[in-house]
Amino acid sequence: MVVQLGKHKALPLLWIVETKMRKRVYIANTGGTIGMKRTPNGYAPEPGYLAEQMAQIPALQSPHMPEYRLHEYDPLLDSANMTPQDWLKIAQDIADHYDDFDGFVILHGTDTMAYTASALPFMLDGLKKPVILTGSQIPLCEVRNDARENLITAMVLAANYPIPEVCLYFGDKLLRGCRTVKVNANGFDAFDSPNFPPLGKVGIDIALNWRAIRPLPAHTTPLTIHPLNGNCIGAFRLFPGISADMVRHVLQAPLKALVLEAFGVGNGPAHDQAFIAALKEANERGVIIVDCTQCLSGSVDLNDYATGASLAAAGVISGYDLTVEAALAKLFYLLSQDLPTETVKLLMQTDLKGELTRS
Repeated sequence: MVVQLGKHKALPLLWIVETKMRKRVYIANTGGTIGMKRTPNGYAPEPGYLAEQMAQIPALQSPHMPEYRLHEYDPLLDSANMTPQDWLKIAQDIADHYDDFDGFVILHGTDTMAYTASALPFMLDGLKKPVILTGSQIPLCEVRNDARENLITAMVLAANYPIPEVCLYFGDKLLRGCRTVKVNANGFDAFDSPNFPPLGKVGIDIALNWRAIRPLPAHTTPLTIHPLNGNCIGAFRLFPGISADMVRHVLQAPLKALVLEAFGVGNGPAHDQAFIAALKEANERGVIIVDCTQCLSGSVDLNDYATGASLAAAGVISGYDLTVEAALAKLFYLLSQDLPTETVKLLMQTDLKGELTRS
């Protein structure tokens, strides 16, 4: 951002040098609470309003902050309306500006931020620069808000730290994007990474966990975007008393893959032969069924209990510690590669972007 100065105001040489050396951050405002305006009908997005609010924050003009370019999407989206095509738009936006900026901040609504943060790592192949998603629970326009700290820290992280990952920063924690889930609808600690340690903690100091951060890619190929096609993929949560007919209905064509949210370490009603038969029939038709746990943390291994083994015998595969968000994003990605079904199953159980741990 260019700062206009009065013609009679002299600047110290050190300030001029620092200004010339400032890093550059690209900020993509996709929408969300952070840039909303108070209206008689509640908070609502308004084009240009976030830019006005940011221009009034003195800290953003500091020579110790990066220069930034703010790009506002049209239309601004409530994140509940996000689709895989919007993920592609964000990924392409990063690629289009990749060579001109040191890092990227994606402003996003909190409702589906974890889904976008899970999808982008698979779409951005060869990423060597930080991509930080953030947002807020209270808009920047309010006197008391979490938006200012989230925004400023995300910009500092994106500009100054060589993190070659898609991350999510919120409420003093930097998290790997494809490990993130939303855990609080109202609090400032809205996101967590239950099966993987934070990549960083922010207090008086910014303390990064470099042992957890993925290394720079060894190859020198340019950033490549992997589009996601329109495959029909779903998620379904088991519950006590579920009927086999309901499961069979969910699994019918045109469904290509399903994330099955099962009990505990991946268990389901194995005594219900009609339920097991519905899974087996779908598997034989080529539907990929990935078993993830309903629990906030933990891992699925269908070999631990007989009830899980029955699902495995029907063709269901273990999702291990994949979040539901990451499992869905990974299925979209793999099914867009036109791979054989067995290859997709194998890769779903293989760590590709730091999204999965197998013990």
